[in-house]
Amino acid sequence: MLFLVRHAMPAYGPTVPPHEWTLSAEGWQAAHRLVARLPEDARLVSSNEPKAWQTLGGDGAVARDRRFNEVTRVEPGEGGYRELRRAYVEGADHADWEPRAEVAKRFDAGIAEHLALAGGRPLAVATHGMAMTVWVTARLGLQRPGDFWADLRFPDAHLVDLHSGTVERALAL
Repeated sequence: MLFLVRHAMPAYGPTVPPHEWTLSAEGWQAAHRLVARLPEDARLVSSNEPKAWQTLGGDGAVARDRRFNEVTRVEPGEGGYRELRRAYVEGADHADWEPRAEVAKRFDAGIAEHLALAGGRPLAVATHGMAMTVWVTARLGLQRPGDFWADLRFPDAHLVDLHSGTVERALAL
């Protein structure tokens, strides 16, 4: 059983880079509700970014793996980032953005390793919207990646069935 978790709402602002954002008060509350609904015996893994590992509890029980980090990119400071991100997950190449094939490859290697380490227990991976969408698209052939990405919540959890090739929202929050 594989759960892909999009991190909870961060406290953000222009003076702190996104990869350093921590959870907002609202984000912590939503994260606690999400973690309470995950299987108790789940192996918990997240990206290295604080907002991701905090979403799964923020303690030593959460393994951190940079392969689940968000897409590396350079975005304009003046706005339009949502349109750029959606175009990216739908297949547009942007200069100074990590190639989707590399994102999918690193993410897939992380999933394979942590599923093996879970030893049959459920695996919950806290990650980020674009990285998650790119991997699901590459691995399962997601037909409408832009819609999937745009529909992600803060936080969100999706159950991925690698055998049937399906992904569905789990754990209504």
